Amino acid sequence: MAKADYYELLGVKKGASADEIKKAYRKLAVKFHPDKNPDDKAAEEKFKEISEAYEVLSDSEKRSTYDQFGHAAFGPGSRASRGGGGFHDPFDIFKEVFGAGGGGGGGGSIFEDLFGGGGRRSGGPSRGSDLRYDMELTFEEAVNGCEKVISVNKLDSCGSCNGSGAADGGSKTTCSTCNGQGQVVQSQGFFSVAQTCPRCKGTGSTIDKPCRSCNGEGRANKSSKVTIRVPAGVDSGARLRSTGNGEAGISGGKPGDLYCVLHVRDHEIFERDGDDLLCEVPISFVQATLGSEIEVPTLSGKARINVPAGTQSGTILRLRGKGVKNVQGYGHGDLHVRVIVEVPTRLNAEQKAKLTEFGELCDDRVSPMRGSFFEKAKKFFS
Repeated sequence: MAKADYYELLGVKKGASADEIKKAYRKLAVKFHPDKNPDDKAAEEKFKEISEAYEVLSDSEKRSTYDQFGHAAFGPGSRASRGGGGFHDPFDIFKEVFGAGGGGGGGGSIFEDLFGGGGRRSGGPSRGSDLRYDMELTFEEAVNGCEKVISVNKLDSCGSCNGSGAADGGSKTTCSTCNGQGQVVQSQGFFSVAQTCPRCKGTGSTIDKPCRSCNGEGRANKSSKVTIRVPAGVDSGARLRSTGNGEAGISGGKPGDLYCVLHVRDHEIFERDGDDLLCEVPISFVQATLGSEIEVPTLSGKARINVPAGTQSGTILRLRGKGVKNVQGYGHGDLHVRVIVEVPTRLNAEQKAKLTEFGELCDDRVSPMRGSFFEKAKKFFS
């Protein structure tokens, strides 16, 4: 089978720069690295091919020869072959480009060294996992701030062995299977794969008398009370971190953190837009027509606001500083009051008579919006 073109293998043009070639190789090498694709022969072959292509195209002299003679420049009997310039181990090329240690047939997985792809590299302390807690707040708790005590079920330090994993009289010794590394290396052809040690489960040590409460892990499931201080002005989606209240670490490692994701309930009167609030207040036809001073609700109690004469339904009036406190401390938002003019629905005979008389007295000067509308709509009625 004819060998694929090196430029096509890396997905670059023939005139590509050295940086473009290196960038293309790095992307493909990560994608097809054998440690990321265990037991995938196709990926293994692809990894070899792109490594070979990069070795040639990254060397200006080899690239020039390849551009002139193609694959024949490196075949049997070629000058490169006679000079002992065959191709290097793909893992050595990968290691040179990424600057990682270890590799194919050596003491571990290059891919894990670079990207942390499979747990701890030794049996030392390991940080505990972070946890998430979804917390529901009332509208008032969110805007005013509060303190909540929550219950969290998590892996915590075992109380029976104080986190050591050993029962009374027991002791830890270095794991003889992985020599304290927490991992064992298995060779698969020309490369090697590091896996968690099956004997010590990655801790790097074994215990002759494990604690019965935690089976030697040093951690056990517990329910813990955690106090969360919620600052004033938070909103749905905000995330609060409680340092050190996640799961306990392994072998003396630091505990993880607890992240509280907030969910704020809707309010029956106020709507929130950032630090601003909006509420709707009904007013009478007379108040809107003649103007008045009305009472409106705020987060801190009642306030009064002036409604100008001739105010239309839907008009928004603003009370500065009566919104939500900014969570960063930058003052307060505003309260926006949308007035809704209420139309009377139950009138007695006298009220109807008075209203009819008022309607007969009205003209376009009294109702300019109505007059303007009908002036524009004349053509539709002619």
